[in-house]
This record gives sequence, structure tokens and C-alpha cells, in this order.
Amino acid sequence: MKVDSGGVVGPTGAAALAQDAQARGYDGLWLGETAHDPLIGVALAAAGTTRIEVGTSITVAFARNPMNLAVAANDLQLVGGGRFLLGLGTQIKPHITRRFSMPWSQPAARMRELVLAIRAIWDCWNDGAALDFRGEFYTHTLMTPFFDPGPNPHGRPPVLLAGVGELMTKVAGEVADGFLCHPFTTERFLREVTVPALATGRALTTGRTLATGHALATGHALATGHALATGRTSAGGTLDGFTITGAPFVVTGRDEQELAAAARGTRKQLAFYASTPAYRPVLEIHGWGDLQEELNLLSKRGAWDEMGDLVDDEVLNTFAVVGEPDKVASEIIRRYGDVMTRITLNTPYESDQLLWPDIVAALQAS
Repeated sequence: MKVDSGGVVGPTGAAALAQDAQARGYDGLWLGETAHDPLIGVALAAAGTTRIEVGTSITVAFARNPMNLAVAANDLQLVGGGRFLLGLGTQIKPHITRRFSMPWSQPAARMRELVLAIRAIWDCWNDGAALDFRGEFYTHTLMTPFFDPGPNPHGRPPVLLAGVGELMTKVAGEVADGFLCHPFTTERFLREVTVPALATGRALTTGRTLATGHALATGHALATGHALATGRTSAGGTLDGFTITGAPFVVTGRDEQELAAAARGTRKQLAFYASTPAYRPVLEIHGWGDLQEELNLLSKRGAWDEMGDLVDDEVLNTFAVVGEPDKVASEIIRRYGDVMTRITLNTPYESDQLLWPDIVAALQAS
């Protein structure tokens, strides 16, 4: 299992964050998109390191188009010497339409087409294929030598999609090289919803393997029961050659005071996610759908502390690994070791950095 670090920093802090992650033995670094462009941060992080992979978790896909994503990702693959991971997500409709002033419709279908368009552009540059992509949302039919960077000596960067719902998860299985699990997930949701949806998506893929960046979609569904050539399809099994990246919450500390502080921070973060209607299915699978409505009402009043109080111990222990530091790694492995291929420890609270090296080493050895 690969263990990554993560952060939301501006461009001036990206290189130092990456260098620190590399020095601490992490396998990769993910940068998110909030107040800063993660693609700029990744460029600086990649240029300032030599070993770790650097990726976006996430880049807002619908704020951009396939051509500028293809160009940026290709350049970042060059900067990092083959260490770039393109993580894409949709964001939600209000942000796309009101913050970015971009169109929103059929997000799963649009994301599928966007990734296939990026791949068509990369095929043009790397294989000399004519650029003739014509879709419902994107059309790319012009590429002259002046704008063609030519083959990338490090190959095409992997594309990972973020999602929660079954439709987007199935799209990730079909057209991406990996899946970015939302932090607001549970072992049960992962096994009963996420992995089967990824498997269904993989069953739609034929032709050249996704791992090379040459995915072709058939455009028609295979029978649900068909086995995947790429690996096991049952819930709980891993999809061979397909990356599943998780960010499990961890509540830990060396004494009761540290554990309590970690629990408070995590309850608040869980309450924030749980208040979002799009994430209700994760609660519903556990019979906690009504909690989403309660938290949503409180969020509209700005009652953030009160929201955290509604996350009881049962909910906390379902979403987070809770325990002393020497128990954390074994519990993560028990829950997710046969499903997730790489993880980022999600700790929405201040903690002593000396807590983590042994945990990271134990996970990497698993």
C-alpha cells in the first residue's frame, strides 16, 4: 500500500510541502483546488522533488476543457519526469455555474466524454493519430504541428476520477486509471457500492489497457455478470491494475486529551460533509439518512459546533479509525487493505508529527 501526504497550500508553499513529504518517506503528495490552482502547485512540487509522485485531488474538471487539461497534464508529466497524477472531480453545480460561469449538465456523461477527449488528444500527440473527437459536449478536430508537443518521453499521466455516486463511479471504472474515494465513505459503502460500480465500469472497457492511457470505450454495456479480464469484480476485491485511492479519517492520540481533541475535529468535518445532500447515500446505507436533513438545516443557520455534536460515537467509529497510535495501521489494513491501493491519512485536527512515521511505515509494509 502506498501512503501519501496531502494539503491545500498556495504556490509559495507547494515545494516545501512536497520536500517535507518526500523527506518523511511518503510515496506521494496530493494538492487540492480551493483558493489556489493545484496545477501550479504541482509544477512547483514536482520541480522541487526527485522521488515522490505528485497529483491533484482534485482539479475541477468542468472549470476547464479537455484541451487545456491535456496540455497542462502533459507539461506536468514532463516537469515531474513521469511522476504526475491527474486527479479530476466535478465540483457541484452552484460552483460550476456561479463561480466559474461554465455549463453544467449530465455530470457523469460529461466527465466520461471529457476524459475520452483528453485521451484522444494525447493519442494525437503520442501516436500521430488524427485528432477527430466529436462528442455531445466536446469537439476537438484541429491540431497543427505548431501546437503539437509530440510524444511525451514519460508516457501519458494516469487519470483518476473522484466520485461518490454510482454513475460517476462507474464512469471512473470505464475511462480512468484510478478512483479517488471521497473522505466521506465507509467500509460498507466502499464494498457494497463503490467497488461493484467500478467493476461494472471496467466491464464496459475493451481494447488497449487503461494503464497505458489508451482506453477505448465500447459504447454499449456488457452483461453485468461478465468477469473482468483485469481482475476480480466482487465487492471487496481489488481491480488489478486499477488504482483505488482512499482518505480514511483517523482519530488518534497518545492520551485521552489528544484523543478527545482529534475526535472533536473529526466530528466537525464529518458533520460538514454529512450536511451535503449529494453524500446522503453514504448515510442511508447505514440507516442514518435523517441525519443529513438535520445537519443540512443546522448548516444553513451556521451552527457548526452544534452540528459536530450530532455525530455520535457510532457514526464516528464507522467513518473513522479510532484508537491509540499502535492500533491505527492494523485497523486501516483490516478495513481497507484488500481494496485501497494507496491512502492519505485524513486528520482534520492539529497533531504531533512524531505520531505518524510508525503508522506510515506499517501501512507501506502491508
